[in-house]
Amino acid sequence: MPNQNLSIESLNLRMQKFLEVFSLSKKEDELKQLEAESLEPNLWSDQGRARKLLQNISSLKSEIEEVKDIISTLEILNEVEDEKEMAKLEKVISKLELKSYLSSPYDIKNAVITLHAGQGGTEAMDWTSMLYRMYLRYAENKGFSVETIDQTFGEEAGIKSITFIVKGRYAYGYLKNEAGTHRLVRQSPFNANNLRQTSFSLVEVLPDLEDIELPDIEIKDDDLDWQFTRAGGHGGQNVNKVSTAVRLTHIPTGIVVTARTERFQEQNRKIALGLLRAKLWLRQKEVEKNHIKDIKGEYRPPSWGNQIRSYVLHPYKMVKDLRTGVESGNPDSVLDGNLDEFVAEELKLK
Repeated sequence: MPNQNLSIESLNLRMQKFLEVFSLSKKEDELKQLEAESLEPNLWSDQGRARKLLQNISSLKSEIEEVKDIISTLEILNEVEDEKEMAKLEKVISKLELKSYLSSPYDIKNAVITLHAGQGGTEAMDWTSMLYRMYLRYAENKGFSVETIDQTFGEEAGIKSITFIVKGRYAYGYLKNEAGTHRLVRQSPFNANNLRQTSFSLVEVLPDLEDIELPDIEIKDDDLDWQFTRAGGHGGQNVNKVSTAVRLTHIPTGIVVTARTERFQEQNRKIALGLLRAKLWLRQKEVEKNHIKDIKGEYRPPSWGNQIRSYVLHPYKMVKDLRTGVESGNPDSVLDGNLDEFVAEELKLK
């Protein structure tokens, strides 16, 4: 059914408002600066930085080209209105408009996501693996890549906990509001009587702050307790014979982070230190937000009581976000990574 409110005037106005926030000229200046950096003779002396720089150039080019294509299409539609083309363009502009809600300086960063299985044994671990698959599919739909940096499997099935980085421009901005408790109601596949079972999984989302200066965050060597063990695979099988897995404790706060998937200890040390910086940043934000002078022990961002979304597979089918009221009667589609409607409303809520 055509949108009765759709007009070329409304599309022009919406695009004009978006460009006031997007600032095409600033983006083009940013691209020129990044391209100049890519020409530095010693660029590949730091391969991680080089890959990240080239990825940013590619992403920014795509953004700029997309906006220019929309401007060109609008110019044509101003001359010759075409309802079908206007409907297509409206969908594209709607997606672009979401970026106007991504105003935090960290929204553009990669997202570091940790999933924790709640109480419920194998059921909760299976639910955590389902959520992991959901975010993998969402990342794939967005053109993001995913790198898993720590994982603990369940004894029988599923995942006890997993930490992974979703890499892509604005990955953190889109995914930051997924933090909280996710609840699943279904008939148990692990019970012969197919009893109804409720499972919980906790989602933490942090920005990847590896290359960001944080003047308020000071990490002293004396405050760090490093432990090194062999990285274990599924079922306890060792994946290497040297101590590459890293467990890092920040003594003043009690924050503990682990990294074990890389083959070399130094890579896991770097990942663990990056995770710690992000957790300290989030802790500092909470201190400032609540004017708390002192927090004893580790601050845990989303609490188990902070339920944000329910996924019901039995006795009816429904996914409902408890903050925005957005509902879907197709949980299979949501669990297949189609989260755009939920993400959009979450961003508008903030």
